[in-house]
Amino acid sequence: MSSTDSRWIPLESNPDVMNSWAEKAGLLTSQYHFEDIYGLDEDLLAMVPQPVKAILLLFPYTDTYRAKRDAEDANENSVEVDPTILWIRQTIGNACGTIGLIHALTNSDVDFAPESPLQQFIDQCHDKTPDERAKLLETTPLFANIHAEAAATGQTAVPSNLDTDLHFICFVQAPAKAARELQHPEGSKEGGMRLIELDGHRKGPLDRGPCSDLLADVAKVVQQNFFSGESSMQFSMVALCPS
Repeated sequence: MSSTDSRWIPLESNPDVMNSWAEKAGLLTSQYHFEDIYGLDEDLLAMVPQPVKAILLLFPYTDTYRAKRDAEDANENSVEVDPTILWIRQTIGNACGTIGLIHALTNSDVDFAPESPLQQFIDQCHDKTPDERAKLLETTPLFANIHAEAAATGQTAVPSNLDTDLHFICFVQAPAKAARELQHPEGSKEGGMRLIELDGHRKGPLDRGPCSDLLADVAKVVQQNFFSGESSMQFSMVALCPS
């Protein structure tokens, strides 16, 4: 639950909305853009342009999921992830869409316009703790208006009731900590690349295991950890991929 009284309008899982948000925030959309992932079988995954840099997942935020998340977060044997990952704790209601977009874009090897909101936010987050980053997002004027404009341009009307049971998270890949420390940030045999789940409602970034193909590896994790046992059809996935 949010630690503040502020709530934003929920974002749609809609590539047009996300591309509008990203372009206003500073992404050079002539190079990378967001595109729907229509399914998890090989033929549908093959339609997504490669290389995929990040994936956003929208899914039902149920009590069953919360219990599973809390159990994972309580695991003291979790792998320490690449320390350069920028992760933000969510303290604003319905901000998971913008936080997911920030996670996707700031943890991918993509270019931003100079002095853009994204570049300014990255600079301001330098040396800040996750809680300090959360407070910065609460108070900065960089993204609130961009979020509001993007939320208002979706295909559905802005809801009068802002409560939602859907939630965005992000997946990226990053070097294993050992590879980073050995100055092999591309991964390589010193530790390889890892699949990282970024969710502002967790205790921090979550290492989901080795990652050799971001799109295929995320499809497996989503199938095993999010689709399994769920009857809801309220799932969608969007990829950050080459334009």
